[in-house]
Amino acid sequence: MHTSALFGFLAAAATAVLAIPQPDHRPNPHKAAVKCPLIFDGRIKSRTPVTDFDSASTSLFNPDNVKSSNLKWSQIIKFPEGEKGSRFDNCSHKPLKVTISDESVFKTQYGFRRAGLIFAGDPASKGVNTLHFSVRQDSKRPLNLTHEYLNIWHETSDWSANQFNFQTGTIIGQEGKLPKNTFKIMSRENKLIWQTPIEKKEWQNFAITLDFNKNTLQVYYSKGNEPLRSVTKAVSNNNAGEGQYQFGILKKPTGTDDVVNKGYQESGIDEGQIYGGIFIEDSAGGCVSF
Repeated sequence: MHTSALFGFLAAAATAVLAIPQPDHRPNPHKAAVKCPLIFDGRIKSRTPVTDFDSASTSLFNPDNVKSSNLKWSQIIKFPEGEKGSRFDNCSHKPLKVTISDESVFKTQYGFRRAGLIFAGDPASKGVNTLHFSVRQDSKRPLNLTHEYLNIWHETSDWSANQFNFQTGTIIGQEGKLPKNTFKIMSRENKLIWQTPIEKKEWQNFAITLDFNKNTLQVYYSKGNEPLRSVTKAVSNNNAGEGQYQFGILKKPTGTDDVVNKGYQESGIDEGQIYGGIFIEDSAGGCVSF
């Protein structure tokens, strides 16, 4: 090969290498920092393999529940490609997607299709704490909003009630009263506290402050990289019963009064919800990260 041709080949090769997209580790000036003491950090490190969710030694969540015994978490959870994360996810974190299918039956709960991650150690059921989370929609795995969905909730330790529910879809018993295409914060008594339309192409950021001493709940919200703002006052809510946080997808059936055990679920279910920025902070003294 002539010298000039060799130099030309090497230059082209170097250009091709430089053109390969490289990870961007620069700090994002639009991302927010956590300002309050962390009680639980459920944000997923960028180098986490999905198989880490299958073992108690590597997972931030309960590896055994709540899911079909025929599926591993590594078969349920996906990492969205090209997604940079939500407001509180910095360059060392990545979002995750929880999916459900026809196989997503927990034990003998044949009415539900569900997959829910339980925070390890049952943290933050006393004092004053704020749960942060962000959600984004998956256009390839949309939810069927003719059904009722539970996405995030805090369940009492005796499993008899939820102190609050973060939901979407058609709420059973409140059809026609509440629009199906909103995210809803519901009280222990299943009454609406606050709602907002589902955004199809943008992160939606939420924070819920639970005061277990005063039995109150307060909601904060923003879109994209905007700072959180208070959208409710501290409203009265029955927070008794301690318990545990869970997030994911619980899809209820239609056409039945026994939603746990029977009812209609269409076949060929392939749905997902993207989550990011999940953590709990200590809000004693009124501290909340915006």
